[in-house]
Amino acid sequence: MENFITIQENFWESDFGKEYTNRNSYSTDEEWDKECIRDWGYTKIEMNNFVLADLPKDTKILEVGCNIGNQLRGFQRMGFTHLYGIELQQYAVELAKKTTRNINIIQGSGFDIPFKDNYFDLVCTNVVLIHISPDDHYRIMSEIFRCSKRYIMGFEYFADEITAINYRGNTNVLWKADFAKIYLDNFPNLRVVKRRKIPYRNTDEAGNVDEIFLLEKIERVVYS
Repeated sequence: MENFITIQENFWESDFGKEYTNRNSYSTDEEWDKECIRDWGYTKIEMNNFVLADLPKDTKILEVGCNIGNQLRGFQRMGFTHLYGIELQQYAVELAKKTTRNINIIQGSGFDIPFKDNYFDLVCTNVVLIHISPDDHYRIMSEIFRCSKRYIMGFEYFADEITAINYRGNTNVLWKADFAKIYLDNFPNLRVVKRRKIPYRNTDEAGNVDEIFLLEKIERVVYS
């Protein structure tokens, strides 16, 4: 695959990305749970269970853009045992290796995932696609699609149309969209298993909505 650095990748590898990582580092799982309840009224584990409750615990999962591994630790608390993460920012990877156990986290880009076709049962993102330029949606989604044998999961900022958002004074680094629909439009052999909108309840995000979704490959794709 052609490998080049996007504006957004440079942004997240900058000091801003390090500051983001520090803001989203929690000393305990309970602290993370409390923050999620403040934002949505649910813990992340409860939200994950909206779409993952029926999956076997030996499902092999890759999270693309895992940062320090909060979501992966949540999967682990749910009982999932085969967990992998890929993260662009080296600083976050170093922190993740200190705060996770028995989770395989590597440094790398979601545009060039270093795993074989259909290697994982499920590939997911957690507020990562929102930071990908719409021009690059297909490029990253095609890598996620390629590596997944069966399921694709997302938890992303939702809007009916692609909408650019100013993010802490920065432009061209945050968009909300109907990401499940973008997958379905680009990959006809995907189907919706479950999707659920989750509105924010804190006053800072009033009126905004996230969506969690689980998509499934209707038939296995053979790559040439």
